[in-house]
Amino acid sequence: MALSRLDNLYRQVILDHSSHPHHHGTLEDSSKKIEMNNPTCGDVIELQVDIQDGIIKDIAFSGSGCSISTASASMMTDAVIGKSLAEAEALAEDFSQLVQGNEVSDEEKLGDAAMLSGVAKFPARIKCATLAWKALEQAVENDGEGTAGQLHCEE
Repeated sequence: MALSRLDNLYRQVILDHSSHPHHHGTLEDSSKKIEMNNPTCGDVIELQVDIQDGIIKDIAFSGSGCSISTASASMMTDAVIGKSLAEAEALAEDFSQLVQGNEVSDEEKLGDAAMLSGVAKFPARIKCATLAWKALEQAVENDGEGTAGQLHCEE
C-alpha cells in the first residue's frame, strides 16, 4: 500500500508540473534561444536561457508537448536556475542516465525531475522526458555565446 501512495504522489507531482508548468513563457532578454522537436510524438520546445558570467540567471520555455515533456521542462527549469553551466550540464547528464534506468550519484540534485525515473520502464517516453534537457545542453554550449540556435532532435 505504501508503494501505491508513493506512485500516486509521483503522478500528482508530474501532473501538477504538466498542468501548471514553472517558468513557462518567454524571456525579454536571453543569451540563447534553442528550438527542438521530437518528430516521433510531435513535442516541440523553445527554450530561452539568460546566462550571465557563466551562471543561468533565468530560463523559460514554450511550445507544445505531452504531459511528460511539459513536466520535465518545468522540473528542469527549477533545477538549473542559479547553477553554473558546468553544474547544469552535469544535471542534464544525470537526468539522461536516470531516465534510461541507470543509477546516478545524487538524485536529490535533480529536484522533482528525479521523479521521472519511472520513464525508464517506457522506452518510447524517454525522448519526451529528455527533450528539454537536450535543449538545455545545446543552450549552455559555448558559454552562452550567440543569440539563437535551432536544433531538431530526430534521434
